[in-house]
Amino acid sequence: MKRRVRVKICGITNGPDADAAVGFGADALGFIFYPGSPRCVTVGSAREIIGSVRAPVLLVGVFVNQPHAFIAETMRQCGLHAIQLSGDELPEECLGFDRPVIKAIRPRNTAEAEAISRYRISAVLVDGYRTGEYGGTGVTADPASARTAGRHFPLILSGGLGPANVAEAVRSTEPFAVDVNSGVEMEPGKKDHGKLQELFAVLNTQSGNGRV
Repeated sequence: MKRRVRVKICGITNGPDADAAVGFGADALGFIFYPGSPRCVTVGSAREIIGSVRAPVLLVGVFVNQPHAFIAETMRQCGLHAIQLSGDELPEECLGFDRPVIKAIRPRNTAEAEAISRYRISAVLVDGYRTGEYGGTGVTADPASARTAGRHFPLILSGGLGPANVAEAVRSTEPFAVDVNSGVEMEPGKKDHGKLQELFAVLNTQSGNGRV
């Protein structure tokens, strides 16, 4: 049996989408607190959604170049389990948290991906590169760069993943997990439950078990 690839559904903005993602088999949900994102949620709305989640799932707060104190307080108020730093954070800016830290990078080549070795983090998320943007763009990550980063930390593959391309992406990079956002949306911040179901069906078939 092939190794089970874990799945994080990111950009959750409402309860029905959270329930659907968990129901289909998501291992993690991502809540974005970056005001520049069309999927940004407030602390209050995130707490309400999280309070309705009844299954054991990893809850991830996503931040971009935001103050340490804001991140720590948001994590505490929402009861989140892990921090994803998706901006230009330096290695020292990823330290000092009481939760596991995932560092998101958007490398243009393997040399940029190799720079993640300077960090002390729990996992690396590799996204596609688009000038001036911090993820959720639908741009596919470079497989070679993803494999390079994955030599240093557990690899979470992101960038334009959806039902049509996730199987090949997993085959080419062998990640610990995939992070899916825009590829299962009807519009930014609103998930397409049919696409969610299709995504998990593809991954279940590939992994050879009943849950991914």
